[in-house]
Amino acid sequence: MNIKFRLILMNFMQFFIWGAWLLTIGAYWFQNKQWSGAQFGVIFSTMGISAIFMPAITGIISDKFINAEKLYGIMHILASAVLFCLPLVTNPTTFFWVMLLNMAFYMPTLSLSITVAYSALKKNNIDIVKEYPPIRIWGTIGFIVALWAVSLTHNETSANQFYIASAVSLVLGVYSFSLPKCPPLLNNTTTKTFASSLGLNAFALFKTPKFAIFFAFSLLLGAALQLTNAYGDTYIHDFRNIAAYSDTIAVRYPAIIMSISQISETLFILAIPFFLRKFGIKYVMLFSMLAWVLRFGLFAFGNPADGLWMIVLSCIVYGMAFDFFNISGSLFVETQTTPEIRGSAQGLFMMMVNGFGALFGSFASGVIIDKFYTMANGSKDWQGIWLCFALYALAIAVVFPFVFRYKHNAALERAIQNVQH
Repeated sequence: MNIKFRLILMNFMQFFIWGAWLLTIGAYWFQNKQWSGAQFGVIFSTMGISAIFMPAITGIISDKFINAEKLYGIMHILASAVLFCLPLVTNPTTFFWVMLLNMAFYMPTLSLSITVAYSALKKNNIDIVKEYPPIRIWGTIGFIVALWAVSLTHNETSANQFYIASAVSLVLGVYSFSLPKCPPLLNNTTTKTFASSLGLNAFALFKTPKFAIFFAFSLLLGAALQLTNAYGDTYIHDFRNIAAYSDTIAVRYPAIIMSISQISETLFILAIPFFLRKFGIKYVMLFSMLAWVLRFGLFAFGNPADGLWMIVLSCIVYGMAFDFFNISGSLFVETQTTPEIRGSAQGLFMMMVNGFGALFGSFASGVIIDKFYTMANGSKDWQGIWLCFALYALAIAVVFPFVFRYKHNAALERAIQNVQH
């Protein structure tokens, strides 16, 4: 089997597993369990907690003790077992601990999959910069297919979403052992230490104002991403309680509507080089923040009938909101740090977005929704929720251009060319 096809299959299943439940677990939680919003926010914090610690730990294990592809397979098999048990949980506290265990197994596979892919491509003398992005895009396709599969089978509020994810995780775990060998680099003197894997040696960047500001905004934008992942699907589901909207296509298949966000994500990646050359990295980041304002604002005023265009447009805008900051942010780190700390600086960037940002977004949103936007009968004031989130994003966008001082330079231009080609 062609190595690129094998890696495509790996990436497809990798993100299919996540797509099967990530955007629909909120619907399962609120439509079935009726547990609180604050408790749900804590559930979503498991990704942030896991993203801070587990990738570094498994990175060291794969560097020193076990083949990366084998560790990758073991983690997916263990995650499969945990996902299978998740529907058996009957209280929110236990649900948190079981989900934390699942994410502790799953989150490291995101970086391990990259390690396995890079190793396999290098061994076959394949240009990583040119060939890996078209392989990785199949991960996004897998995420979309999972959303559609769960939606079309009417499992968005069902425990079956976890069984589907569990089954694919088991298949991927077994399949991983057939992937090209990626042995530990025992004799490599540049193997990362635990501190460098965590990005601790890059914390010195906080002494530089532009980096301190950049990482602070990375955390704040990471929280915005968490908000849309956690509440987007269940927001559309709640329209079924309104007679005028209960039988609309969007309410019957909300995950399919939400999948437009991932489709948009793949398209906006192609536009990044043009925007970076035309406007520079600072304004591309600002566009991302303004896109988050639109993302939440359009949700606030949309509905599944005559306002469906606003929900769809919100999903399209998501591609700009997500891609423009994440890609331009990684390029900023790449071009503004020295080679000695570049890897750990990228790790710190991801830690701020997916770790601390996710934690902040999870806890804060759950408390705010419960305290201010949950009615006595348990229903949610979704317009108020989304407007609150939109104002949060707007405040970030207003402050950012005044405090983040950065000018376009030659190093960034070279990085843009790499993205383009």
